[in-house]
Amino acid sequence: MDDDARQAAVTALVRLAGSPHYQDRADAGRSLASFADVPLARQTLLELVLDTADTFVIQETTEALLRRGSAEGLAIVCVGAATAEGEDADHLYGALYSTLGVFERDRDAAVATCHDLMNDPAQDHQTRDGAAALIAKLSGFRPALLASETA
Repeated sequence: MDDDARQAAVTALVRLAGSPHYQDRADAGRSLASFADVPLARQTLLELVLDTADTFVIQETTEALLRRGSAEGLAIVCVGAATAEGEDADHLYGALYSTLGVFERDRDAAVATCHDLMNDPAQDHQTRDGAAALIAKLSGFRPALLASETA
């Protein structure tokens, strides 16, 4: 892996995330999700998950982080879930349902990762609180395709 190239890509995407245009910020969020493991990307991703100017940015960034299927991506969504309010929270949870509401295995994997994050003393309280909130939300809905239907 070329760390210099990854860092350069993240730097360019962080710059794009500061655009006044919501389409640019949404593009940056979708692309930065691939770099959720890079420290420089994390704070910017959280800012996009909590974008106060446009809920489209929230939804697109959150969906990309959830599709990543990693603890790093889910941890950012957890902090967003612990922090977002009103319409912003509605769009964050909308992304949760649209991404994890199809296959039971995807929902169950996210719940398992949230349990790990919630019980990890190395995580901050917002991550742990958000993980608990996501577990409650995810446990409360039935995905479209259950494991028995996809086998």
